[in-house]
Amino acid sequence: MAVLADSDTRWKWGALTARRLAPRATIDGLLLRGRATPTPRQLAEVGVTVESLREVTTGEFLAAATEPGAYDVIVLATVGGAVQAMLHGLGRAVTGTGPAATGPGPARRPVIVTGYVGVVYEKLTDGLLLRHGADVVLANSPYDAERFRTVYEGVGADPDGVVTCALPFLAGPPAEGDMPVAASVSGAATGSAESTEPAESAPVSASGGASGGADGGRFTVVFAVQPSVPASRADRAYLLRRAAAHALRHPERDVLIKLRSKPGEHTTHIEEEPYQKLVRKLPGGTGPDGGLPANCRLVYGNMGELLDRVRRTGGLLVTVSSTAALESLHRGVPTAVLTDLGVREALGNHYFTGSGCLASWDELDDGHLPEADEKWALRQGVRGDDGFAAARERVAALTARAAADGLPPLMPYYTVRTAPGYLPGILRRYGLAPDGTPLPGTAAQDTGRGRGLMRRVVREAARGAYRHGVQRVAPLIRKAGEL
Repeated sequence: MAVLADSDTRWKWGALTARRLAPRATIDGLLLRGRATPTPRQLAEVGVTVESLREVTTGEFLAAATEPGAYDVIVLATVGGAVQAMLHGLGRAVTGTGPAATGPGPARRPVIVTGYVGVVYEKLTDGLLLRHGADVVLANSPYDAERFRTVYEGVGADPDGVVTCALPFLAGPPAEGDMPVAASVSGAATGSAESTEPAESAPVSASGGASGGADGGRFTVVFAVQPSVPASRADRAYLLRRAAAHALRHPERDVLIKLRSKPGEHTTHIEEEPYQKLVRKLPGGTGPDGGLPANCRLVYGNMGELLDRVRRTGGLLVTVSSTAALESLHRGVPTAVLTDLGVREALGNHYFTGSGCLASWDELDDGHLPEADEKWALRQGVRGDDGFAAARERVAALTARAAADGLPPLMPYYTVRTAPGYLPGILRRYGLAPDGTPLPGTAAQDTGRGRGLMRRVVREAARGAYRHGVQRVAPLIRKAGEL
């Protein structure tokens, strides 16, 4: 199997999905080179091991994926536009050009699987149609499966590829041998933070406290922050102040503000207002934890290990709308989805209406521990048995069919006929022509031959300039515009 991913969260979803679909399969990890390519630290934090891991361009991926006998199954764990581009590139390579070209009709090609990383609360139709054409489109709950099929049927697209499963980190413990490891990535960005950023907070151990710290018996509150929700500096500063105030009001509790990334790193969503910077604005804001109380601190680490600590201490998970809420509910941890900034589609917390988890910081300060509605939890796929049984059965059947008679051509809903003003731009973004062939002089045509030191230096310089623009220049421009 192979997993193509373009960010740390999608790598986590893709790699764990592959393990759930085929626990004993050999997995090659392919990281699509781009803005959010995960750093070695981010990969280590995810904590999933695979047999090989490397960065690839579009062209390198298509070459690897269509090499005869290379892969039985490929999981596309990328943004919707990349899924669509790879579907067209693979379709063209398999049936029209390239080493595996077979012409029209059934072809011996890999089974293509895709899906969503977590809660689907925006751009449902757009994202689904960009994923249409894969052999299997995984829906993370019965609720999502119903919505997905309704969208496909509504536009006249085949809904048969939709298969109900569960988020892979909700489907039981990792397969034996899947232990956290720091991976060395061939060609990966180092992602080192600028020296002016706060130092890293000490990692939090699964047994509790910072490494070498407390015994873990204290009631633990984990506030799972998000890179872009809420988006404004004022709203993010408000949430930070409320977390600090909760720690002051409850000195018997440990309040851990779980960060997604270090300054200079990127995730699925761009973080323009990092909490590492906002914490300096608090009174007494010096050092990595700024003006936070002694029992409140910024932390990095594996979310699953943190939630295990919360469960052992009878603690609480707090968030605006992070997928961590589903992971927390699956573990039976009291989970609060904040209403302080409203219950709005823009925040994503509207997804949790009916869950029993909506609460404000004021209520949490008063000792409230939300209890999830069991019917809601079951419908959202955070309760129940092994959610991957149906998906494993479907993938196994398709793999057997591919080996025996071949699979039909990939048939995405979007074509140059159905979306002539939309599809070409998406394909061009990934270096492909409207017919799925690589454009001359683009990364899609680069299959790895002749890559030199200069190309790598230029790529790293471009990444650094982009990060600087997003996290430093853009906020200053907006601030100046408000004067």
